[in-house]
Amino acid sequence: MVRSTMIAAGTAAAAVVVATVMVVLISVTPNGERAVGEPGPPTTPATSTTTPFPAELAGKDLERIPTSRRVVALTFDAGGNGGGTASILDTLGRTGVPATFFLTGGFVRGASDAARAIVNSGHRIGNHSETHPEFSKLTDAEIGAEMAFAERTLNGIGADPRPLFRFPYGDRDAGAIRAVNDTGYLPVGWTVDTAGWKGTSAGMTQRQAVRRVLNTLGPGQIVLAHVGAHPSDGSTIDADALPTIIREVRERGYRFVSLDTLLSVDHDSRSDQHPGEPGTLATS
Repeated sequence: MVRSTMIAAGTAAAAVVVATVMVVLISVTPNGERAVGEPGPPTTPATSTTTPFPAELAGKDLERIPTSRRVVALTFDAGGNGGGTASILDTLGRTGVPATFFLTGGFVRGASDAARAIVNSGHRIGNHSETHPEFSKLTDAEIGAEMAFAERTLNGIGADPRPLFRFPYGDRDAGAIRAVNDTGYLPVGWTVDTAGWKGTSAGMTQRQAVRRVLNTLGPGQIVLAHVGAHPSDGSTIDADALPTIIREVRERGYRFVSLDTLLSVDHDSRSDQHPGEPGTLATS
């Protein structure tokens, strides 16, 4: 019920985003200056260091990193509340594990402290849309507006999401993937969903979340988890299960990488290093 309500709300909000983006665009005067009263550029612009994604990845919503090496990418979606954020960031920091966080514009505004904590932690940020709609139901123009508005919002807190993007709900079709590629983004899905978002009220447990990851473990696995607390039962299964997931994955001989690995020829070039730390660690 919670997810279906969110889907309906997100799809309806997409049209509002298109209208808002158009207002921002037409508010620019002929000489390129903003009209009085319109929002200015981000006060803390991010410096883009990302490179275009490899051409062979176009037309795909990647569910696994294309590698034969024993690496895993932890990813966290942030589109609701930030209830588990502090615990997740603490665990990642203590264990030295890099992760990728996909943030919506709505999350940045509604959970601003959590959003800034994620960005300030140095972990990789990705675009997760502005209003979290079903992309298969949007026009190309609506998709472009969702992407642009979310990027603007993320730039405003110092994050550069390009070129990583995740479809809300994993909802996409060939047209949506093409439209996202046309905006310069690479869609990244997941190999396994921990399902921690279901909460304890649906019978989910930390151990079940861990087992879902271990049962699908393999080279290039992409794990989907969420930063929020369940809206009704308040559980934070993904945050609580994270220390065990990291320990047991490592015990099986795997290391952790950022999704920036997808942008390099060597898909194992950024593993188990502190977020934002330059260089490459040797295989352990």
